[in-house]
Amino acid sequence: MTRGGAATAGVAAVGLLLAGCNPGGEGVRSEGSASSTPMPKGAASSAPSPTSSAGYKKVDAVRLMRDDPRVGADVKKSLYKPCAADEYPVEVTYASLTGGSSPDVIVNVMTCADSVGIGSYVYRRDSGAKDGYDNVYANEQPSVSAAVNKGELEVSKQTYAAGDKVCCPSGEDVTTYHWAGGRFTQSDQYHTDYSKTTVDSIPAPGDSGAGSEG
Repeated sequence: MTRGGAATAGVAAVGLLLAGCNPGGEGVRSEGSASSTPMPKGAASSAPSPTSSAGYKKVDAVRLMRDDPRVGADVKKSLYKPCAADEYPVEVTYASLTGGSSPDVIVNVMTCADSVGIGSYVYRRDSGAKDGYDNVYANEQPSVSAAVNKGELEVSKQTYAAGDKVCCPSGEDVTTYHWAGGRFTQSDQYHTDYSKTTVDSIPAPGDSGAGSEG
């Protein structure tokens, strides 16, 4: 299952995202609101065994990313000023992706104005790392969104043609990553084109589009 990055307007949309959007998959717990850069960290596991997220430990994702040198400056700017009250444009999902003893943390960062993804990250529990978590995946392409699907990392990115509005992308790229050898490696990829043909533009049966004489 993929989560599209279709934009909605205003802070109300961010509030809905912060209320929780479950992307699906097994052992998933949600909290809150294309070239990728996998980062080979942590212990190797060729076939992660599913673990439940029921005993997950809630993470302060905003503070975690503020202190993370791998998070880009543009993304960090959005983490120092909430969209409204104390609500930051961050969505956090807890799920088993790397086969560790604790659930991994998937973090999506969005814009306040239209909820377009600007960064997606995966943090793996590592007692030896600062703050106890290690950044094992980062993608800061515009309109990116990460989720878990059947125990694997699924990253989607909206694609835009010339003249497309933020609300109306032309398609979507979806890439699936599998954890093996201590890193995420690409296991599948596909692209979907969204139809923008309207009913009025479809010729009626038998209508060639040419005028008739009679």
